[in-house]
Amino acid sequence: MDDARFADTNDHDLLARHVAGEPDAFGELVRRHRDRLWAVALRTLGDREEAADAVQDALISAFRAAHTFRGQSAVTTWLHRITVNACLDRVRKAASRKTAPVDDPDRLDQLLEPHESAEAPAERQDLHRELLAALAKLPAEQRAALVLVDMQGYPVAEAARILDVPTGTVKSRCARGRARLVPMLTHLRSDTGDSGDRTLGRNRSPGTSVPPASGPKDAGASDPAAAKGGGGRS
Repeated sequence: MDDARFADTNDHDLLARHVAGEPDAFGELVRRHRDRLWAVALRTLGDREEAADAVQDALISAFRAAHTFRGQSAVTTWLHRITVNACLDRVRKAASRKTAPVDDPDRLDQLLEPHESAEAPAERQDLHRELLAALAKLPAEQRAALVLVDMQGYPVAEAARILDVPTGTVKSRCARGRARLVPMLTHLRSDTGDSGDRTLGRNRSPGTSVPPASGPKDAGASDPAAAKGGGGRS
């Protein structure tokens, strides 16, 4: 529920009020931004429980590190950076446990557009699962860049600020990631037929095709000692 006390308070001021000790200011920041943080985490990790835990870790880190924020970027950029880093930490830890040129420039999210058929909802879910499975095979840094740019619709410059890397690095990661994904996803395009060709058009808003997910567990209410820091270069 919106808190009327903060209706005219911008994100920077909310964070400052949190640092100054106002108990509900950070909760308002969470309310404003958690949905997008959750979407980034879910698409990066491909697992709802892992995504919820990553958002939890990120928000606890942000809660603790708020006094280090210097206002050199938007608060939402800072929160996304911490969230992406929390996701990448989980990807790298999972990988360590397991020891484990673009011909088609179309955006990845457009592969998720439902077919024009009676079974569109089920087919849409299948496409979503296949895309997430393919994304999981990419290196973590490429996956994060593609989620931000191709699925969430962030401009490359904003994604670069979130990832704390040059814009050229984001472009390179996206290009390499797309090149690796194209062979894995070609069958999705051929299966769609004529209607599928139309779904690959560019006349829609990015990041809107994945069905809405329920939000993560309340990350602003607890402060476990195991929380990680939010800085670092991805």
